[in-house]
Amino acid sequence: MVAVYLSPLYLLACAYVFYRLQTWLERCLPYLGRKRIRIPVGIVYLCVAFSILAAFLLEPSPVKQRLKEFSNTWLGVLLYALLVLAVADLLRLVVKRLTLRRNGRWKERLFSRGGHMAIGTVCILCICGCSIGGILSADHIRVTDYELYVDKEAPGLEELKIVLVADLHLGYSIGVSHMEQMVDLVNKEDADLVVIAGDIFDNEYEALEDPQRLAQILGGIESRYGVYACYGNHDIKEKVLAGFTFASTQEKASDPRMDEFLEKAGIRLLREEGVLIADAFYLYGRPDYGRPGRGIRVRKTPEQITEGMDHAKPILVIDHQPRELAELAKAGVDIDLCGHTHDGQTFPGNLTARLFWENTCGYLQKGNMHNIVTSGVGVFGPDMRLGTKSEICVIRVRFR
Repeated sequence: MVAVYLSPLYLLACAYVFYRLQTWLERCLPYLGRKRIRIPVGIVYLCVAFSILAAFLLEPSPVKQRLKEFSNTWLGVLLYALLVLAVADLLRLVVKRLTLRRNGRWKERLFSRGGHMAIGTVCILCICGCSIGGILSADHIRVTDYELYVDKEAPGLEELKIVLVADLHLGYSIGVSHMEQMVDLVNKEDADLVVIAGDIFDNEYEALEDPQRLAQILGGIESRYGVYACYGNHDIKEKVLAGFTFASTQEKASDPRMDEFLEKAGIRLLREEGVLIADAFYLYGRPDYGRPGRGIRVRKTPEQITEGMDHAKPILVIDHQPRELAELAKAGVDIDLCGHTHDGQTFPGNLTARLFWENTCGYLQKGNMHNIVTSGVGVFGPDMRLGTKSEICVIRVRFR
């Protein structure tokens, strides 16, 4: 219900951006202020603003797919329009006070028709630059390398090469081409183990571009010991409006077709279970902290996870959200691999996200445990990344 409560703020934001845009257009070309032009422009703008709601209400179809993609992009453009215009208006107020005190001619130039045209043009260029740069950044996947040392013996292994990916968000924004790029990068690493730390899907299975083709692409991931995954908070059947979900009495669980998809792709889902791989190390997959999924009401504690394991061997955990780090370290976990945060995805989210997570993105040592959080492969909401990157993480682990 959060989306409903925040809808007035969204409408105010849209109205503010439209007002500033209309004012700029009228200063540049006065005839644009006439009713016969202002009304059609307003109608088009309303259609754009309400595309989010229209995409939410439509039943799955190609029209919904295109509309959802468009509305996701619009959310990103709106974000940067608000930021740029807010900064411009704040500077305008500051400069206005300064010019009133010192030199009236500066005021005349700043608030003249030419001044409005120049400032408005700079604002639009900034908005377009941030939006286009964010889209291009989100489409380009990078490789981030880590080297770790675990002071335990892994029988038969001196080192282990792991590729960590997370937050694929297959659906309205992420499809076939993005997965082909990811799989190509993963296979170039010649990994021993590939793990997917949750949010494989974007809530609605119907949003997948081509399920059969996507399963075939992910089935092409090559690794010595296989591909393992855990589910995240978006790997459930649930409708999302502007990033928010709605209260429901139904159990929050994955769509059965999601589970079947992973089987077809040769990805082993670890749902509150662990495996001993090559009799050398353990890998445990935790259910999501907030939405554990079908048949799981309460997650096992870190102590319960490791109590039946041989602590002389390395213990690896994949957990979508980077939580309970101290508890996992105390329970004997050696490596904890996570996603979820997207590193804030878009500026200024990359700054504010650091207020909520002990490790927002990258490496953190907690006691004897190594924690790595990836910013993710895909995106949620706006198909943009600014100040962050889409990545896969290549982790080289040396054992005693």
